[in-house]
Amino acid sequence: MKLWHSFLKEMKLSARGFYFYVEILVAVIILVMILFVVPENFRSVEDEYLFYDWPEGVFEEFVLPTLMEDDLDGKIESVEVEGDDILYPAQLIESEGTRYYIFESEEAVLRLTDLDRPKIGAIIRMDEQSQPYYEYYLQGYETQRLRNVYSIFHILDFDLMEAEFESQEVRSLTDGYLELSDRENIVPAMLTFNGSMMGVFIIAAYIFLDKQSGIIKAYAITASSVWQYLMSKVLVVLVSTILSTVIIVVPIMRLQPNYGILFVLLLASGLFSSTLGLVVASFYRNMMQAFGILYFLMIGLMLPAIAYFTPSWNPAWVQWIPTYPLIQAFKETILVNGDIGYVAWVSLGFFIASGILFVFANARYKKTLVS
Repeated sequence: MKLWHSFLKEMKLSARGFYFYVEILVAVIILVMILFVVPENFRSVEDEYLFYDWPEGVFEEFVLPTLMEDDLDGKIESVEVEGDDILYPAQLIESEGTRYYIFESEEAVLRLTDLDRPKIGAIIRMDEQSQPYYEYYLQGYETQRLRNVYSIFHILDFDLMEAEFESQEVRSLTDGYLELSDRENIVPAMLTFNGSMMGVFIIAAYIFLDKQSGIIKAYAITASSVWQYLMSKVLVVLVSTILSTVIIVVPIMRLQPNYGILFVLLLASGLFSSTLGLVVASFYRNMMQAFGILYFLMIGLMLPAIAYFTPSWNPAWVQWIPTYPLIQAFKETILVNGDIGYVAWVSLGFFIASGILFVFANARYKKTLVS
């Protein structure tokens, strides 16, 4: 009952303050950005700068019709591409994944490829047997595997390649999965940041406010236990965490997530971030002193999000950061037929870690409550 009374008291005090609404405001901002800024699915379009060094009429007769088969609007657009204050005329043909800029001179391709490093440049010539051969202008960061593909791609029979691809047997390791859209795929990382890791900052702010206002000194002479004081702070943070998660998840995912296991994971991760914030705040007197460690701690905890969005960058050391399995666990909760067993193990791990951190924080505050 003392804990419940302390929690209600903290809720009333927090509701009058600023920090209780920070996480909710951030959640609203994230929701607006995901719904109105992030597209349902990203469309990746690659630009290629091309010059066909062929006899007059051959390109129009044999190559152009093939390129036009995949053109989105069936029309060739005359455009000008600027480079070093020079406008280079070109014909633009845009397919689903590629924009082909066909220039009138080799100089234009070389110049623009050199100026615009991400672009691919190629010169297509004819040999003595009237067969096309390709000169690619690479940027220097391409892998050897990609260079090998460029070397053999145009000497293979396309019908043979297509038949080979079609003959490949593809087996799904797990049935019943429904792929997430690019917009939905952002949700797990946002839940990790706003729904969990913000707790480190929020609870530390509460503790520092109490230190500055003298509430802790007054609390130190009461009959209430230190752990009840700390747990009431944690419960307040968990309330704001649940509210912010509902704000993000429900409008985007609707009824698709497994909300039962989602809230279990949310409680586990929220407890972890809150108790971690308690430990950090026990070593400092105010927010200014702790700002540096809190900032670098939150940045470090969000590094796995880079690996999540960029699978090609996934060093082994990142996998030891607690938020690495947390992001994947949040993803499993919003997937149809997600791996509930994995989520349960991750939740258990965070509950255990939270308990250890809370015991340590309780011991620290018993010694430093009035310091």
